[in-house]
Amino acid sequence: MKQGLSLRVSQHLALTPQLQQSIRLLQLSTLELSQEVEQMLDENPFLEQELDAPPREDFGLAQADTPVRSDDLEAEAGSHASTDFTAEVRVSSDSDAEVSPLSADDGQSWDGDGSASLSADDSEWGGDAKPRNNNLTSDDDTDVTELARQQMSLQSTLHTQALALRLGEEDSAALRFLVESLNDDGYLEDSLESLVQGLAGDDEEQVQELLHHFTVALRLLQSLEPAGVGARHLAECLSLQLNALLQGSTLSAHQRDTVQVALRICAQPMEMLARRDIKRLVPLCEATDAAVREAITLIGRLEPKPGRRFVDVERNVVVPDVIVVNTGKGGAFNFRVRLNADVMPRLRVHDIYANALRQHKGGGKESSNYAALQQRLQEARWFIKNIQQRFDTILRVSNAIVERQKSFFMHGELAMRPLVLREIADELGLHESTISRVTTAKYMATPYGTFELKYFFGSGLGTDSGSNASSTAVRALIKQFIGAESPKKPLSDNQLAEMLKEQGIDCARRTVAKYREGLRIAPASLRKAL
Repeated sequence: MKQGLSLRVSQHLALTPQLQQSIRLLQLSTLELSQEVEQMLDENPFLEQELDAPPREDFGLAQADTPVRSDDLEAEAGSHASTDFTAEVRVSSDSDAEVSPLSADDGQSWDGDGSASLSADDSEWGGDAKPRNNNLTSDDDTDVTELARQQMSLQSTLHTQALALRLGEEDSAALRFLVESLNDDGYLEDSLESLVQGLAGDDEEQVQELLHHFTVALRLLQSLEPAGVGARHLAECLSLQLNALLQGSTLSAHQRDTVQVALRICAQPMEMLARRDIKRLVPLCEATDAAVREAITLIGRLEPKPGRRFVDVERNVVVPDVIVVNTGKGGAFNFRVRLNADVMPRLRVHDIYANALRQHKGGGKESSNYAALQQRLQEARWFIKNIQQRFDTILRVSNAIVERQKSFFMHGELAMRPLVLREIADELGLHESTISRVTTAKYMATPYGTFELKYFFGSGLGTDSGSNASSTAVRALIKQFIGAESPKKPLSDNQLAEMLKEQGIDCARRTVAKYREGLRIAPASLRKAL
């Protein structure tokens, strides 16, 4: 074996920390980016948020350090009898004691302009005066409309109704336990045996006693409002609501017969009801075809999730990253893309800390601390640069999308063109993976609504003219066909495929079914009116 030295030249791509951060920031959504910025502001002392300085008035901070004249002192002494007065307040802190007073050109951000307006308040003069905030004392101002808008939860509603029931201590505790065991839809997912087993363990006597109390509590729970609460499955939920209808005295004899047929339908497997298998339900329910159809229509009006209206659903508002506006006058179209300033973090390097670090270059024992602080300063600069590069890339991609899909912005989704990531990547000189990161969880506000950037990309289907039609436009066309169909004779997938073929679009039946399912539209058998 012979040893030797050799020289070889090769190329490889090294992902620097700056490049890794740039890639990671590019794929973050607006919410994730906001969280990343907040975390960086907490960790890096050289990074600060640039806030808009409020307008300063003549009697604000600029006048706060002006010495008080003797004439003003005499006027102030005679103004205590006034019922309405103002006072100037100087904003300062402990750290300001060793520095010179701030001027209007320092660029610092403040929560106010240095002045505060005070008015007479009767609440300071005794208990007879009307207190502020209507006795709603809190750190923040309480909005009465917000309190009125708050809704009670399902559990709170049931606990309130349970107060009217005169129950023993054991039954009341069992009822409270079952109420707290309900899910958001109002169902009791766990069986009574499993709930009892978790409380009593292996004590058989205690298990039987708790099971008795839980059985009584379940019947009481299912008698409360809303009807159907406390059910273990869908069939029981529907049956509870139907039995609640029977207890009403306003039903006619025909309506009661319909409810009875509906109860017999709920006793059958739910698959028959889901498929509307009327031929099999007629003999099983011992009813006529018309009665079964009427009973299915009645079941369709029931609430399958009784607790749904009590769920406090937080409305997630999508904040667009870019906004498209038509700047053309008259009937002309000239679309302009601009970034949404509300989602752009305004960051800058802390000048005071950066200058202090630049002037104080430590040596000896302080060299390691200086190097660490210098690295944090560089990280702050990289972060600001990568944030700017992120929004610049989003704007470039959005401009390219608007240019390619101009027909959509003029006529709607029926005019959408087929577009793939590779076309935008080739035009901008970027990689397809970069375009994929940019278009994920980024939104564009258009005259037709707010859409994710990925919405504008879609495969093409062949047409008789030799061109391609966008899959998005085909979905919109299918939705339009189904919206105009007759409820008694809904269009099947084969008929939809034939109608698309008449429009010059070659689309197979299974492709139509896939698009229809993507639009969350039921098949023709379930769309047919009974």
